[in-house]
Amino acid sequence: MTGGVAAARPSGAARWRVAARLARRQVWRTKLSSLLVLTLVALPIAAITTYLVVAMSSMPTPQEKTAVELGRMQAWIAAVSVPGEGCWQVPDDPTTNGYPTDASGGYTFPDGAPLSDPTTLLPAGTDTVELTTGSVRTDTAGGIGVLRAWSGDAWNPRFAGRYDLVEGREPTAPNEAMVTPAALERLGIPLGGTLSVPDLRASFTVVGTLRAAELKTGDAALFLPGTDAVRAVVGAEPRWYLPDKPLSWTDVQKLNDEGVVAYSREVVLDPPADVRREVRQLTSGATLSMIVILLVAAGVFAGYVVVMLAGAAFAVAARRQQRSLAVTASVGADRRDLGRTIRLQGTVLGSLGGVVGIGIGVGAAAVLMAALADGRATQFWGFHAPWPALAAILVFAVLVGTASALVPARSVSRTDILSSLRGARRPQSPRRSRPVWGSILLFVGVAMTIASAVAMAALNAAHLSTGPWQNVVYGIMAGPIIAQLGILLSGAWLLWILGRALSRTTMAARLSSRDAAANAGRTVPAFAAIAATVFLGTFGMGAFAMQAADTARHWNYAAPVGDVAFTFWAQDTRHGALPAISEEDANAAASAAVGLALDTGATATAVLSTQPEPSYGANDVAEVPKDATWVVGILPQRYLVAPGGVVSWSGRQQGNNITVIAPDEVETALGVGLTDAQLQAYRDGAAIVTDGRYVTDGRIEVGSWTGVDQYEGRAPDNIWRPVDGAPGIATPSWTKPLDAISVDAALQPTIIAIAHATADGLGLVVQPNGVIAALDTAPTPEDMDRLNQQAAAFSAGAPLAINTHLELGPPGIEAWLIPLTIVLAVLVLGASSVALGLARFERRPDDATLAAIGGTRALRRRIGFWQGLIIAGFGTLAGAAAGILPSIGLAIASGGTLQLADIPWWTIAGIAIALPLAIAVANWLVPPRHPDLTRRTVIA
Repeated sequence: MTGGVAAARPSGAARWRVAARLARRQVWRTKLSSLLVLTLVALPIAAITTYLVVAMSSMPTPQEKTAVELGRMQAWIAAVSVPGEGCWQVPDDPTTNGYPTDASGGYTFPDGAPLSDPTTLLPAGTDTVELTTGSVRTDTAGGIGVLRAWSGDAWNPRFAGRYDLVEGREPTAPNEAMVTPAALERLGIPLGGTLSVPDLRASFTVVGTLRAAELKTGDAALFLPGTDAVRAVVGAEPRWYLPDKPLSWTDVQKLNDEGVVAYSREVVLDPPADVRREVRQLTSGATLSMIVILLVAAGVFAGYVVVMLAGAAFAVAARRQQRSLAVTASVGADRRDLGRTIRLQGTVLGSLGGVVGIGIGVGAAAVLMAALADGRATQFWGFHAPWPALAAILVFAVLVGTASALVPARSVSRTDILSSLRGARRPQSPRRSRPVWGSILLFVGVAMTIASAVAMAALNAAHLSTGPWQNVVYGIMAGPIIAQLGILLSGAWLLWILGRALSRTTMAARLSSRDAAANAGRTVPAFAAIAATVFLGTFGMGAFAMQAADTARHWNYAAPVGDVAFTFWAQDTRHGALPAISEEDANAAASAAVGLALDTGATATAVLSTQPEPSYGANDVAEVPKDATWVVGILPQRYLVAPGGVVSWSGRQQGNNITVIAPDEVETALGVGLTDAQLQAYRDGAAIVTDGRYVTDGRIEVGSWTGVDQYEGRAPDNIWRPVDGAPGIATPSWTKPLDAISVDAALQPTIIAIAHATADGLGLVVQPNGVIAALDTAPTPEDMDRLNQQAAAFSAGAPLAINTHLELGPPGIEAWLIPLTIVLAVLVLGASSVALGLARFERRPDDATLAAIGGTRALRRRIGFWQGLIIAGFGTLAGAAAGILPSIGLAIASGGTLQLADIPWWTIAGIAIALPLAIAVANWLVPPRHPDLTRRTVIA
């Protein structure tokens, strides 16, 4: 007992307050390093916030949805189904509807027609406004165009929010109409001008302009009176809007029983909890789930990179604080207090970075939405800043900032206080446990990828790659991630190995490698962040390039690249078989297509003719014409596959595989050049064949079956082998060999081409089914828009519709490879800049010591070169190696569908090798600072 009073140990809260005060002061004192960490946290938070706000603003609230859909109306109804057949609809999306399904999910269309006037189901005296949506042909400034049109009182004030008056007045007479502002320019008329509708043989005076919520600012559309004549021309999609009559869910279900669907404000704002099984299967919130998945994926990646880079910055800052922290320890702070001070610095900077990032993200979202807005109310429904989600993002930023300081805090808590007070710095030594665990994880990751790929290939071969077995594919993805963790844990040891290897080379390489190994807390996180970035980029390049190459190999060309294909199809809304296409209608469509092609600037056209299928338009075998024949080229038995097998040539018309083309048009149709001898042989009866599997000894075999055989499936389909127990292939009426001219043409619908004279000799009855138009220069989007409008104008009311398609070929990888490479290079450069900037900052005392003992400026430049090469090269090589692993696994698992030769190896090599060299050269070019010889660290 000394008589003195023992000092009371401060409470835990007091120690936290002191640590927080020290952390806040240190953050302010080291402004540059604090700004770096704050920026590293704020940038990804800003990007995530921007995406979240824009994505959520693209999703409507119920109030916004009803305002755009109904204006101030209460509901709309439309007849879509047969009464009494159990029609159902999604409560808030009546366009999604159907009939009851069986246990397998299938259903059958009932016979009958929807009600012509569903308003008869409403209580007597219910006020309704009928609107019909469709399109009409109009005289425009450039000729005749097809514009979207509404028939009815769209200008009714109760539609405000859906249709809003812009200029002028509402029509008061049946010869007055309104248009969108963009339509005035398209029509070439002023307000008060005359709008001509040829199909009505009438004209209207445009008395005002309306803006439709669902249209872009530049969309041209018409609002015509609601007369019967106008409705008949505009289209067949009438809706009846109810200004005053609310509809409950019970009311909607009663309407459904009559084949009528309804969009009700009351139902949308208060949706029912009890809905049909079919509805539950359709309302899964897939859009919101995708947003969450993308946010989580982006957050995990960004968090990892930020923790690595910010951790490296904290490691440097913590070492510079060692002396001041040692002074703090000398006056009573324990190791936990020192670590707590560093961790709280991360918390402070994470909080500030989160606030700044969210603020920037919200502002950027507002600017981006304003820049992208196209005038549609349905593009961005409103500015939706989801504050609970943004609060979660702020918490995430705080966690990232705190996590960035964990490892430096742990290192500081183990600091030798006396050495720190003397200012001595000792090199770090890698722990043996880390290389052991790192090596284990590296081996497990590689083995998991290869084993999963082999297992997946075996499952594919056994047709077991669906169901729970498909989870094997996740091993292909998880393996490289585990391997990367192994590289991260072994990083310090790998740097030490590298230093030993470079110890016998130049002095600059030796000093740089030793500096990297001695400061692993700064170096390893830096190259780990680079490796993670390159891993994702390399994996994306490999997987997408292999998939794109496979798509290109199996691309079905509708026409030669750069040409336009016109195809015909029958227009009919009946359930069941479509009506047969008459030869007269087919010839009319072909003539119209040729005319449209020539108007577009086509230099040549080719008409493609095939035989009409006897089963087309027949509901049963009795309706098949007795004299109908079916002539096809026969694929040899060895190329047929078993039912359920993979058909690599799916999409080509294997059953109806003979196309009749005039000799002077065949080169245009196929996109190939033929010699004079080949063209003469074609005229004389030879067939041009684009699929060599049909050719045997220079010939193909052609056979004929009856129309009944084709209808009943007893004619060859040239895909499947006959199945035991099923009706076999019928005996052909005749077979005949034809000389074959094999050509190397792109995969296309035309497999076998013959001349008209050859077709007549075989007894083929053919009619046009398409036109190919060759153009010297590819049409512009405006040309295609005009062509589509002209085709739609011909199709309106015609038995056959004309569809146009500009063949551009398979999408090239350049569209995404170049942007991905640029983004990847920018991220690697950014991470390298941070790491090398920290290295230069921390090397100042060493540079002073080196200069003091005679180290030249050139030597310090070379040290900078090797530092850049080691940090960037380690990261890119590790990331590229890990990123290639899943691509190899996917190629093995695909069974040959995906091929490793399709990976852009030169691009990956440039990222893994050339990019680090460029970074190293850039670091060499930046001159080192003049050393401050008065601030050399004491060597202990």
